[in-house]
Amino acid sequence: MLIGRLAHRGRLLAVTATAECLLLLGALAVAVPAAEPFGTAPRDLIAVLAAVALGLQNATARALAVPDATTTVLTMTVTGIAADLRARNGRVLFRRLLAVLAMLVGGLAGALLVLHASPAAALAVAAALVGLVAAGGWLASRTPAGWHTTGH
Repeated sequence: MLIGRLAHRGRLLAVTATAECLLLLGALAVAVPAAEPFGTAPRDLIAVLAAVALGLQNATARALAVPDATTTVLTMTVTGIAADLRARNGRVLFRRLLAVLAMLVGGLAGALLVLHASPAAALAVAAALVGLVAAGGWLASRTPAGWHTTGH
């Protein structure tokens, strides 16, 4: 798979964020013309596109080995907070608390958009944010730096 073969961290982020953004834009293209509440076909297609996009995101976070940033291990992060409290590791505890807070704020913002605007608005914001990450990844991958190598 591409994620395992790309050794340049910035390029890996750029490529996968671009793919994720395209998938979210595809989901948005399905959501905008569909009547709410979504019928079975649009709902399922949106779910598949978003699931693949989030799977790419999770695989990339794992490949980049970003501490406490994998989206599927929130429970592990919360467990780590308890361990860090006992070990009195303030720096790691702060990083983990920020990771949990970021996930909470993102989930709350998405829910508020869906409830008070529309599911399409939430998808549009998500696609825009991932697009910004992709642009940052492409910019960061243009010049060599020590953090670029994933160690594969």
